[in-house]
Amino acid sequence: MSLKKSTRAVAITRWDGPAAVDSCADEIAVEEPLEIRVGGQSVAVVMRTPGHDRELTAGFLITEGILHRIEDVLDMVYCRGDRAEPEENVLDVLLAPEAQVDTTKLTRHVFTSSSCGICSKASIEAVQAQFPPIEQPVTPSRMVLGQLPAKLRAAQAAFDRTGGLHANALFGLDGALKTVREDVGRHNALDKVVGRAFWDGALPLSQCILLVSGRVSFEIMQKALGAGIPVVAAISAPTSAAVEFAQASGQVLVGFLRPSKQGGDAMRMNVYAGTLAD
Repeated sequence: MSLKKSTRAVAITRWDGPAAVDSCADEIAVEEPLEIRVGGQSVAVVMRTPGHDRELTAGFLITEGILHRIEDVLDMVYCRGDRAEPEENVLDVLLAPEAQVDTTKLTRHVFTSSSCGICSKASIEAVQAQFPPIEQPVTPSRMVLGQLPAKLRAAQAAFDRTGGLHANALFGLDGALKTVREDVGRHNALDKVVGRAFWDGALPLSQCILLVSGRVSFEIMQKALGAGIPVVAAISAPTSAAVEFAQASGQVLVGFLRPSKQGGDAMRMNVYAGTLAD
């Protein structure tokens, strides 16, 4: 992600207690709308951090069950405005002639915020009719999971400058870092990770671990299942719907992956679904 696009400097007055300390510039996370079009038809507007838009679009359409194969896509292009200049906030997916897509499968509303998913999601059964449960569950290593937060934190360049971006990271079962993406929206960050795998021809991600910088919602689990991800871990807590989804889908779900209160290099974690190996 380009830090020039993802962050912006603004003038602020910094206070500490009852007195203003100084006037200075502070970097904040950029949030702008991206209109996603498929064959010229507008299907969604997502509030996102600019950068990796092709990945975000591909990941969004994959996890919504609209896009399935890289062969279905000829290209993704920014639409041109009145001055014939590319509009950086409008991206059109150009489909191959033989591609068959059904945009009525969208489970999001046409407009969605960056901060939360859609509350009117279909039931777990309806989602699994589109994305079947994990066929071969995996048993990730507890020791490997404990190493992941530090690796993610070291890769959060935009967060270091703003403190205002979520991150999703994809790891191999051995703990090797594959992809990190940051965004103002947790769901967008995951879509970008999935979209990168789509462009690399790496789907399904059946031998991978997803690490989420914040909490895990129903939609995060649904998107992970759509990409074939069997293990989801989070720095924070899962919701009840996320736990129920993981249990029904054969996914491993770990929350509160943090340093142990006992100190040292030990890590603590809560296992909500699935099992871990040492």
